[in-house]
Amino acid sequence: MTDSTKSRGRGGDKRRKLAAAAAGVLHRQGVERTTLADIAHEADVPVGNVYYYFKTKDALVEAALAEHAAHLAELTGRLDRLADPRDRLKGLVEAWISQSDVAVHYGCPTGTLAVELDKREEGTLDLAAAEVIRGLLDWAESQFRALGMSDPRGLAVTLVSGYQGMSLLANALRDPKIMTDEGARLLGWLDSLTSGEDQRDG
Repeated sequence: MTDSTKSRGRGGDKRRKLAAAAAGVLHRQGVERTTLADIAHEADVPVGNVYYYFKTKDALVEAALAEHAAHLAELTGRLDRLADPRDRLKGLVEAWISQSDVAVHYGCPTGTLAVELDKREEGTLDLAAAEVIRGLLDWAESQFRALGMSDPRGLAVTLVSGYQGMSLLANALRDPKIMTDEGARLLGWLDSLTSGEDQRDG
């Protein structure tokens, strides 16, 4: 490996480190309250380095959204190793429940960011946030379709809406029990679903 290749590799690592830091800080503080200095501090790099990789805060927000998308892809990739689509969906809900303490303090990482970005008068970052959520809906829809459900998209919307709702309420009321109780309700709902074929056989 040449020195220039090593340098590019280190640069890529630093960029990813800053993107991960941005994802965490923006989730906790929101876009308007976050400065590039906050992100530099979180990543433990000089502020000047932030400007080298990201010229604007919007560029960092976009990188943070890409981090959320990558985390979602990593999670669904692990869940895809399960043989049963219902178990994959239940694994998703269990992952949400495991993040109840985070949701209580800051809400859903992508959902809260999408709401904040939607209130801005300019830019298209709200559309980028929507794409991350759409990716989750698409994955959930594919699981319901694999189960033979008659309305896989509608069921995916119900599932993700349930998550967004319980995250919002847990955050607003500072009550992690909402996440655990509603998560358990979603798990029971998933167990209760039967495919259109099963209903015809019954």
